Amino acid sequence: MAIDEGLLKSIPYFSGLSTAELDSIKAHIFERSIEGSGLILLEGEPADAMYFVASGVVKVFKTSSEGKEQILSFVRPGESFNDVSVFDGEPSIASAQAVKPAVLYGIRNSDLDLILRNHPQVSLNVIRVLSRQVRHLVSLVEDLSFKHVISRVAKILLEYASDGTEPKSRLTQQEMAALAGTAREMVGRSLRSLEDEGAIRLDHHRIVITNKEALREMAER
Repeated sequence: MAIDEGLLKSIPYFSGLSTAELDSIKAHIFERSIEGSGLILLEGEPADAMYFVASGVVKVFKTSSEGKEQILSFVRPGESFNDVSVFDGEPSIASAQAVKPAVLYGIRNSDLDLILRNHPQVSLNVIRVLSRQVRHLVSLVEDLSFKHVISRVAKILLEYASDGTEPKSRLTQQEMAALAGTAREMVGRSLRSLEDEGAIRLDHHRIVITNKEALREMAER
């Protein structure tokens, strides 16, 4: 299957590159299809490639020795994962699993070195991408350390609710718990509290945001 040039242009790593440069980079990209909710890589394994999501959604997560899962992010089309482990040459710092069938674009370590040497703009883009990832992780640590569970749940609802311009995967309460660093039961209580506040409506298995401003205020507490 041919690499989608339009998608490549939307990937922050390749921002500002000419068509000729993108054509050169295409030669180093391989495609990988993931069926169902297949595991892509495991924390601690050698990192032999970085990946970009072409279609589908990928969950990046850590797992404790007791089996508790902390979701770090959901990676969507145009976004990347396993970047840090490839750049520093250390084992993968987190596991990755497809949430639904996905198509990935990958670049192997040796090819990435060649791209960085031949395309200085990509090196500049790397700094910006990794800086955004650091900001995201600092924000996650701040939320887990200083915010109440109900505030974390409100923020998750704001971040992952569909705005009507693109479909988004519906999160289960277990996934929300893994994002919020808490138990599923606590997420259920938080959702009921948010409903009592008039910020959301629980409609069977759907969560409907009824007052975004109220939800935003709860997320900032």
